[in-house]
Amino acid sequence: MLKKNPAARQRLILLVLSLVLCFAANGQLLVTDPVESNYAETAVEMLRSGDFLSPRIFDHYWYDKPIFYYWQLILSYKLFGISEFAARVPQAICGVLSVQLAYWFVNRLYGAGRAFTTGLILATSIEFFYISRAIITDMTLFLFLSFTFMSLWLAYSERRTGWCYAAYAGAALATLTKGPIGLALPGLCFLFFLAWRRDLGALKRMKLCSGLLLYAAICALWYGPMVMLHDGDFLLEFFGVHNLLRATVSEHPRQNVWYYYLLIFLLGCAPWSFTLPLAGRTRVLKEKIGQLLQVLKTKHWLPDCDPRTQFFVAWGLVTVLFFELIQTKYMTYTFPYMIPAAVGFSSYLQHHGRLVKWMAGVTTALLTALTVFVAVPQCRRASAYDAAQLVRQEAASQPVTVLTYGGRYPVSLTYYSGIKALRLKKAEDIPGILPGTLSWNAKNMMPFKAVEDVPELEGKIIAVVSHGEQGNFLDEVPGEWEFLHDDGKWVIYIRNS
Repeated sequence: MLKKNPAARQRLILLVLSLVLCFAANGQLLVTDPVESNYAETAVEMLRSGDFLSPRIFDHYWYDKPIFYYWQLILSYKLFGISEFAARVPQAICGVLSVQLAYWFVNRLYGAGRAFTTGLILATSIEFFYISRAIITDMTLFLFLSFTFMSLWLAYSERRTGWCYAAYAGAALATLTKGPIGLALPGLCFLFFLAWRRDLGALKRMKLCSGLLLYAAICALWYGPMVMLHDGDFLLEFFGVHNLLRATVSEHPRQNVWYYYLLIFLLGCAPWSFTLPLAGRTRVLKEKIGQLLQVLKTKHWLPDCDPRTQFFVAWGLVTVLFFELIQTKYMTYTFPYMIPAAVGFSSYLQHHGRLVKWMAGVTTALLTALTVFVAVPQCRRASAYDAAQLVRQEAASQPVTVLTYGGRYPVSLTYYSGIKALRLKKAEDIPGILPGTLSWNAKNMMPFKAVEDVPELEGKIIAVVSHGEQGNFLDEVPGEWEFLHDDGKWVIYIRNS
């Protein structure tokens, strides 16, 4: 049957390929700090509390991201138990579905050959591979945003009401995954596309009023109760800190350079970005460049071309420009352009079928090998798993107090040990780093302990100290500390009362 149906064979190949790339060795990839452990621990605490509405970490409400990804994690924990595999399942499934979705859409626009090339490029791109494995929200967001963009095109090109409402529903799910960007990004891209087409009048048939009501109704299922339950705290931290502040103040100043997303494109789209020199050798591209130069001479900055090309260019270009204007730069922010990028690569690589299949096969084998032999040990080094095992071992005989000192606070220590570790700081510094204002302090949800109060603690105490800061710890923190272990990242000390 597959021989008689090439499209079915292609989709099966993409399914097997993406399953290997998204799932291989997931059970051996430990939860890492500083990002993955926040999501994993939040979902665990929500599951144990029985509160599936309000994200929480360290017994405090946590407004960093909306609810949908936490629901995915909680469902996965319920199905597979709390484990590394379960924590990585949601993004892996979304990765597999995204490849199939890309094939379906491109096949509808250009045919099976181009769709298959696009699917291979997308599945084997470095950034797509990484995000499909990471315990973060971005692959879920990618799936919903991609569906929204595709629905907008189909609503525009086929003039079918159902696709209009599908687009609003997709935008709502994206908003429940990562916030207002779920509506803002596809909306801006689509407006740019219509302006380019000189067809802004098409908005009249996009069901703006009823569609936005559907969008608002879906979003209100979670945002409404959160505003009613948590009032000003939710509004300040979620919309103020994690949306407005990110947009206006750089969280990572070193990354705030004009060429940052250019580097992300070249590295994230590897190995396919290495084929860009082939693009200049294609007749079609040479003709397009000639047409573009002619347009520039006439001072019309947006050349007329195939509507499908305009749509993909608007999707990719506006995504990059939007996040270029956002002050906080992060490698995953421009990830929604990966399907337009894959379609762009396929425009010339479809004529190099053997090269594409060879590169896809070699890349799949290489990435799988890197996962097993490089990513697994690297994740162990980026996790406090080993320190957590020692903490659990020491806590088995009697209750212990766990302290952390120096470095970035290891949430994975709590995730793997089940014991909340107290962050050591000087008493005078603690009030200035607590959440509650429009600042990055909103990320400091961990429990703190003043260094000066350590002598008053009773019972067994375990201190997990960042490697290289042992001297400062022993000089600054009072007590008779006995060295227990050094794993190269964390040094463990113990104090018995």
